[in-house]
Amino acid sequence: MSTGLPQQATHRNHVWAWDFVSDWTQRGGKLKVFNLIDEHTRECHVIHAAREIKAEDVLRVLRQAIEQHGAPAYIRSDNGPEFIAKIIQRWLKQNEIDTLYIDPGCPWKNGYVESFNSRFRAECLNRELIYTLSEARFIFKEWMNFYNNIRPHRSLSLLSPAQFAQSIT
Repeated sequence: MSTGLPQQATHRNHVWAWDFVSDWTQRGGKLKVFNLIDEHTRECHVIHAAREIKAEDVLRVLRQAIEQHGAPAYIRSDNGPEFIAKIIQRWLKQNEIDTLYIDPGCPWKNGYVESFNSRFRAECLNRELIYTLSEARFIFKEWMNFYNNIRPHRSLSLLSPAQFAQSIT
């Protein structure tokens, strides 16, 4: 496990950031949502919803994201139990992915994913009536497509993350 000062991402797959958002379905069921983004391109690689998400689930979803997008050099996160679990630490070390853990109680040090979570809550969770987990997964997939391919970002000169990623290739 390594720690370090927050580092500005300078290229695609330099720094990824991950975090959780919690919510409830209209029927009262818990929703835990795992979000994973590329800090440089702002692309959202994963919005994974489940009733509960354990370290093994995080690792499975991370592997899928790496197969699709390539591996990051760093992953930035808080010190949540899913992110500091031994199974995660071993796998990251074996795959030469370094960790950048933020200080406890300092979410602003993970600003890119916190900003994403804020947009996700305001533009998706707070606007949709979600009744089931399967419905949540469908809605989140559609919103992630909108976020990555259509929604303009001021920080990317009003390009979508996909357009920005294509412009730097």
